[in-house]
Amino acid sequence: MAAERKAEFSRKTKETEISVKINLDGTGVSSISSGIPFMDHMLELFAKHGFFDLEIKAEGDLQIDCHHTMEDLGLTLGSALADALGDKTGIKRYGSCILPMDESLALVALDLSGRPFLVYDLLPPTGRIKDLDTALFREFFQALCVKAGMNLHIQMLKGEEVHHVFEAVFKALAKALDMAVSTDPRVSGVLSTKGSF
Repeated sequence: MAAERKAEFSRKTKETEISVKINLDGTGVSSISSGIPFMDHMLELFAKHGFFDLEIKAEGDLQIDCHHTMEDLGLTLGSALADALGDKTGIKRYGSCILPMDESLALVALDLSGRPFLVYDLLPPTGRIKDLDTALFREFFQALCVKAGMNLHIQMLKGEEVHHVFEAVFKALAKALDMAVSTDPRVSGVLSTKGSF
């Protein structure tokens, strides 16, 4: 029987305190409380459409702004993802998705190579969603890549409404990651000619 691909990871600093539980082989059940309502919504979409069971509890210095919480959410989720993947034996490694959300169209492609890199080609239609600076999504994705060891490309192909843009991105990320972490019986060890990542 395959080992459970679950992990728990916590991070505590003077700026934030965050805990993440993830099950890569879940059903999309989530409980998200980050103190940033729009981010909660995005992470719920991510869990649902990737079939990841995800629990996140975060407290941060939101009285200053959302920067530390957004970045540390990426760091903590990325660390939990890396722990849940373990040695990555048998995974497909690559995933991609082009996903529509009304007028918006997002492209996400990723490689769980262990070599973090972010290409972020996304200019939101507006700079804020209520009190949230949309530039902070880049900080979240950059931190996620670093700790997950992920090469991640995000491109907005179309988009006029900012909510739709980020909803398309997070759903596409979920579908691409679900593809990449899925296993293939044809993969012996890891999918690399090097024999390791």
